[in-house]
Amino acid sequence: MRELSRKLAGIPASATLEISNLARQMEKKGIPVISLSIGEPDFDTPRHIKDACIRALLAGETHYAPSNGIPELLEAISSKISGENGFPCTPEEVIVTCGAKDAIYDAMEAVLNPGEEVIILDPAWVSYEPCVMMAGGKPVHHPPDEKTFQIDDSVLERISPRTKMIVVNSPSNPSGAVLDKRSLSLVADMCTDFDLIALSDEIYEKLTYGKKHLSLASIGDMAGRTITVNGFSKAYAMTGWRLGYAVAPLPIIRNMAKVQQHSVSHPTTFAMYGGVAALTSDQSCVEEMRAEFQRRRDYIVRELQMAGYRVAPADGAFYAFVRVEGDDVEVARRWLEELHVAVTPGSAFHTPGWERLSYATSMENLEEAIRRICRAS
Repeated sequence: MRELSRKLAGIPASATLEISNLARQMEKKGIPVISLSIGEPDFDTPRHIKDACIRALLAGETHYAPSNGIPELLEAISSKISGENGFPCTPEEVIVTCGAKDAIYDAMEAVLNPGEEVIILDPAWVSYEPCVMMAGGKPVHHPPDEKTFQIDDSVLERISPRTKMIVVNSPSNPSGAVLDKRSLSLVADMCTDFDLIALSDEIYEKLTYGKKHLSLASIGDMAGRTITVNGFSKAYAMTGWRLGYAVAPLPIIRNMAKVQQHSVSHPTTFAMYGGVAALTSDQSCVEEMRAEFQRRRDYIVRELQMAGYRVAPADGAFYAFVRVEGDDVEVARRWLEELHVAVTPGSAFHTPGWERLSYATSMENLEEAIRRICRAS
């Protein structure tokens, strides 16, 4: 066989899925593993959302749909953005994608030329760098302020004549940090001064605890240079639905549509009707899940801190990012093999010395996992 893609040869497999798969293999052997490694709500999709999808399916919504998404969902997203996120949005400035991850990939392909640089703020979700690389871009990582996990002027040192984009993720996966207005204003100033595009990943916007989420595109004129990415997986427990979206200036949306048209065509037609129900129906289900996540977050942060661990500001998402002694990969492997607790090493997020613990699992699992970790510390 001839040589396969050199571009993909340099891209590692997803570390979060790798740990999860290893844990599943142990479980198949009868080893009781508690998995704190994957970012998936343990709740079922709310019934009214499933019912809307079923109705659409039974009504015959099983055919091709417009590539950017069904009009009802584009309108619902546009109204949501304009009403909740503080910046104007028309349905034409929206594209519905096969999950937020797909939106990020489409955006990179739509914007980047070969060799153009993208600033990635660490700790960073594992797929930002591969998406940049697959689009022919060059990732440029910026280390975190490990006390505040906010952004300071040192990020300016990463700008070069080839810088095209900066990626912002708030609330953060893996740290749980929520960027404040000062940090986001610094990004906005950078983008204006150096003519950069921002990609703002806001998939965890509904899951905050004592901090208010602020959309980057709502600051100044950033709506004209920001790709806001969001979706249904985290807030509505719809991970398997593979339904996300992006809001951006029309030229970018048009390019993203080209990528989608020549790859997946569009998300599953009847699933999009579930998305309409999620956005336009009563939101109490989201608050119920958020409140339960906060209860778990309060427990796990308190217990880890009492055991002597340093925890990043867990003000959003559903992760505790924990400082450990020694090689984080080896610590994660030891916790899995000896304690039967699966976590994701910080090296996967370009921040060695930390572990990401997902509290998107039951309190019973969390309590047992913490007992095992604290006994071993």
